Amino acid sequence: MNTQTASTWQPLEDLSDELKMRHQEDLASLAEIWKEQSQRLRDSDALRVFNEKLCREWAIETGVIEGLYSIDRGITQLLIEKGIEASLIPHGSTDRPVSDIVPILEAQKDTLDGIFDFVAQRRPLSTSYIKELHQSLTRHQQAVDAVNSLGYKVKVPFIRGDWKTQPNSPTRQNGSLHEYCPPEHVAAEMDRLVALHRDHVDKDVEPEVDAAWLHHRFTQIHPFQDGNGRVARALASLVFLRAGWFPLVINRDVRDEYIRALETADRGDLDPLIELFSKLQQNAFVRALSLSEDALKQMEPLEWVIATASAKIRSRKYAEYQAMQATAFQHVSKLETQAEQQLREVCDRLGSKLGEIDRDYNCSVHRSNKDNSFWFKKQIVEIAQRLGYYADTRSYRGWVRLRIREERQTDMVVTFHSLGTQFLGVMAASAFLEHRDVAEGEEATVEGPYPLCNEVFQFSYRESLPRLSDRFQKWLGQAILVGMELWQRQL
Repeated sequence: MNTQTASTWQPLEDLSDELKMRHQEDLASLAEIWKEQSQRLRDSDALRVFNEKLCREWAIETGVIEGLYSIDRGITQLLIEKGIEASLIPHGSTDRPVSDIVPILEAQKDTLDGIFDFVAQRRPLSTSYIKELHQSLTRHQQAVDAVNSLGYKVKVPFIRGDWKTQPNSPTRQNGSLHEYCPPEHVAAEMDRLVALHRDHVDKDVEPEVDAAWLHHRFTQIHPFQDGNGRVARALASLVFLRAGWFPLVINRDVRDEYIRALETADRGDLDPLIELFSKLQQNAFVRALSLSEDALKQMEPLEWVIATASAKIRSRKYAEYQAMQATAFQHVSKLETQAEQQLREVCDRLGSKLGEIDRDYNCSVHRSNKDNSFWFKKQIVEIAQRLGYYADTRSYRGWVRLRIREERQTDMVVTFHSLGTQFLGVMAASAFLEHRDVAEGEEATVEGPYPLCNEVFQFSYRESLPRLSDRFQKWLGQAILVGMELWQRQL
């Protein structure tokens, strides 16, 4: 029976002119703010520790999503926090001997450290360096699975740091063939890949666009016998690090989305992969801007703390700070109005339907003022901790609430606050749901808060209002949908 080819290899294609000119304003503005903030933290232990943890996460997860090994989530987090040490991995938390896994993790961590050095030396990408990456990532791999002429799976010696000599196109579960570049064309295709990437650098193509293109086109070529996915993520990380951003961490939680985006790119649409890479970088920026002030105090000398405090006080007097604050607060005021309007629409629709059924039903929308803006501070901080960022409710705080009363009371709350330990013009919105039961003569019983979003909605004073409003409408619409689903489940 002939094997059907589901994906046929095609010679390398460059970015379209539209993608070369693509500019994602919200990501670019956040990156610019981080660039300024990173200068302040450049020599701090806090930033060094943050980067170390991110690198360890990269080293662990890049092998997990390839199926090289599995490590329990709890142990993964311990390794990220404490370091890659065999003594931290208990029996039963992995599917392979610890003595096998630790060298692989160390090789992957060393490779990423090497990329940092490569970027610092301002060396241009070359095919020889890509071969170095492969050799470093796979230095402990001795054999690879293959299929012999009789159709049996066999182990064959693994070639490290050199292009493949045999086809490595996989057969999928449905029997179809995903065709990668034939071995005889690999060298020429890789030369062209590097040349086009350098052209993108010269033309200032946005990092998230070039990283997605380089990653996907490399995987289409699949130049090595094995280990191509790990090298692809290393190359994308190189692009981001060169821009002053963060390594591309594809963890197990986004693996399915990542695979779907790659499959969509195979069909000619690179947008989902670009969007995924953008989202992951935004998350990294948010976490970096939320570096704990307490950690900074513990890790830096007293003189640094005093100098930082003085800089904060001085900055508040500067006209630039005032202008930044005014613009950011104007933006958030517009979004609060937008949230109020959307929640009123929901309230009206609920009232027209449910009010006919139950006269005790009541629905209302409220917006914070200077006297009650401190409400929900505890919930805001709790949600921020779950989503992995620092919520600053001192510089700004506000909220809009949809309250539904029937047998119990349900509050759907959209909150607004600053993001980060220092006000840098970055604002955030989060959303949560709470249920409240009140029995006569007893204190209210509260359930929640239940987050209505998987990621904080962040924006900066640099972002244009039309673009910001469109992004917020999509985010809020999804949060409301999740909230209404949670509400109706408890009826």
